[in-house]
Amino acid sequence: MSLRKLLLRLPGYLGASGPPRRLWRFPALGPVSSVGSGRERPSRSPAHWNQVVSEAEKIVGYPTSFMSLRCLLSDELSNIALQVRKLVGTQHPLLTTASGLVHDSRHNLQLRGLVVLLISKAAGPSSMNASCQNYDMVSGIYSCQRSLAEITELIHTALLVHRGIVNLNELQSSDGPLKDMQFGNKIAILSGDFLLANACNGLALLQNTKVVELLASALMDLVQGVYHENSTSAKENHITEDIGISTWKEQTFLSHGALLAKSCQAAMELAKHDADVQDMAFQYGKHMAMSHKINSDLQPFIKEKTSDSVTFNLNSAPVVLHQEFLGRDLWMKQIGEAQEKGRLDYAKLRETIKAGKGVTSAIDLCRYHGNKALEALESFPPSEARSALENIVFAVTRFS
Repeated sequence: MSLRKLLLRLPGYLGASGPPRRLWRFPALGPVSSVGSGRERPSRSPAHWNQVVSEAEKIVGYPTSFMSLRCLLSDELSNIALQVRKLVGTQHPLLTTASGLVHDSRHNLQLRGLVVLLISKAAGPSSMNASCQNYDMVSGIYSCQRSLAEITELIHTALLVHRGIVNLNELQSSDGPLKDMQFGNKIAILSGDFLLANACNGLALLQNTKVVELLASALMDLVQGVYHENSTSAKENHITEDIGISTWKEQTFLSHGALLAKSCQAAMELAKHDADVQDMAFQYGKHMAMSHKINSDLQPFIKEKTSDSVTFNLNSAPVVLHQEFLGRDLWMKQIGEAQEKGRLDYAKLRETIKAGKGVTSAIDLCRYHGNKALEALESFPPSEARSALENIVFAVTRFS
């Protein structure tokens, strides 16, 4: 399927069926620490995640929060933004997404673009291909690589918007008026399509067939991952068939890791690096994304102060691992014991899961992927950019 046809069909894949979409949100992360006892920490070890990101942005030349500014401030999207204002006061998830894009720096929505820029600078120009030397370079990064980082963020943001489409067939009275949800869905589809169209145009301007193929396949992976994620999602009063950790890894790579992994590989292709360097960049992006996702999954179970009303995904890494240790029968028994008046008591279930082995196993898995990401970085020469990439791994693998 061509990239253009995929973009046209994407809203249908994401919004035609399945439960209401949950947004990809990443909580603020903890202080920096080493991944394992066998690795030394870099001499510069920022104390907090925000400082890690801030220092990394200085290395690549500018804050990545401005990467999509040209698109987000365009006349077309400004008109859409005026329509989004009409959703104020409703419960449509697009409003939360829009608010996060403008105000919520804690969730680091530009992380993928930042990693693409950092690994581009860490690799530097290819010594094997002199044709790349004539490209514009700023702060050690080619202009085409900066464009790729922006494209990566546009695709990710578009998927965030599209995943906010609500399944109208499963609306409840507490969700608000039907007409508000219908209007919100139309705006979500329109704005998501606009961002994807800009990404498609940017890819064409790069004039590199392999890069287009890589990003198109990443987009197809995302669609497939979201589809499987929705088909196996578990909500209150509807506990679906459990999945094993191997299946969880496959689905998580598709929905959360493929875009970053293939964008990192594409950045190496733009600089004409050989297949080995491209593979190491791919491996870093893959394992970094997996580690980041597991960290996100762990937050409801490791935060010192967690509200009793906070829910969590029953197909998140700690829960899936908890199920594997227990077995299906014991897991369903625990689900039954956590039911109160037909509703799932997440606070009670969370304490039950914390008492098992799932949380500690998920922490180990997070650190495993972090170590794999660090191993991939060893093929790059020592530099500030490489240290920043290492610091990002350290930040997402610190749990104490």
